[in-house]
Amino acid sequence: MNAISPQANRLAVTPKRLWRQAFPWVIVACALLLPLVSKTFVTFQVTMLMIYAIAIIGLNVLTATSGQFSLGQSAFFAVGAYSTGIAMELLGIPYALAIPLAGLLSFCIGCLFGLPASRLMGVYLAIATFALAFATPQLLKIKPLQPWTGGSVGFSVSRPNAPTWIPVNSDQWLYYVVLAATLVAYVCAVGLIRSRSGRAMLALRDNPTAASSMGIRVARYRMLSFGVSALFTGVAGGLGALVVQFVAPDTYSFWLSVAILVGMVVGGVGWLPGAFIGAAFVLYVPNVAEEISKGLSGAVYGAILVGLVFVLPRGVKGLLDLVEKRRSGGMSDVGSSTR
Repeated sequence: MNAISPQANRLAVTPKRLWRQAFPWVIVACALLLPLVSKTFVTFQVTMLMIYAIAIIGLNVLTATSGQFSLGQSAFFAVGAYSTGIAMELLGIPYALAIPLAGLLSFCIGCLFGLPASRLMGVYLAIATFALAFATPQLLKIKPLQPWTGGSVGFSVSRPNAPTWIPVNSDQWLYYVVLAATLVAYVCAVGLIRSRSGRAMLALRDNPTAASSMGIRVARYRMLSFGVSALFTGVAGGLGALVVQFVAPDTYSFWLSVAILVGMVVGGVGWLPGAFIGAAFVLYVPNVAEEISKGLSGAVYGAILVGLVFVLPRGVKGLLDLVEKRRSGGMSDVGSSTR
């Protein structure tokens, strides 16, 4: 029998290859149809899931490209939410422009914070970002900013209506706005990681000394990774303000940063599709824990999280890699036994 070349084997069309190519389009098609066939509450929940996923993608970009962990994502989430609310309610800027401006402002603040933080690594960086997350809600309450932020009370944000020529209500329209932003964020994150700058950041993550010797400017790329991560999180915060229709300092406490970090770990560190799995965990598991025990919901949630970390130390991505490895090993064993 003639041997099949490796190149022909790679180009061969198999059901598995076809399914992998079609699966993302199936997911997008289901997402487009969901608000038309589901209840309003389900639409709201999935909208919030996508907002959390954008924030987790932002943290994943930071971790995947530079190997850094941040506990300050709630601060950038707050910047995006407040800047969107202020732009819409006080300056009269439409939401279609307010959201990109919120992302741009978050990017600038992220770069400013990332410049000094680029010299920190490990627990020292964690402490610096923790301080940022802890201080942000307090800064939003100070008296000079109260005319803009509303102080401890916060302020309401108007929900945009759907265009008159589109037969959907405001909840469905916001869902589609968030869906479009999620798709753009995911495609941009994939493109960034595959770009020249992304490869430079990956080299920086793997070996900073070697990357520096190759001419890669360590401080610049670490600052850039912080800025891009903040941009994604700021956009998520702005979209969250539109959906919830309210912003207040205590909404963006340090525990929001913990939730985003937990979502990344559960989905798999550095695996972008895992952001949606992690977002589902962040959104639904606390409700499950409260149904199990209202008085001990925090303890139940902690027990679920600890158990998941023990069972899946590398998140869902690690489980999928293990299943794929065993399947490949099983197929090779079958092949060897038939020869």
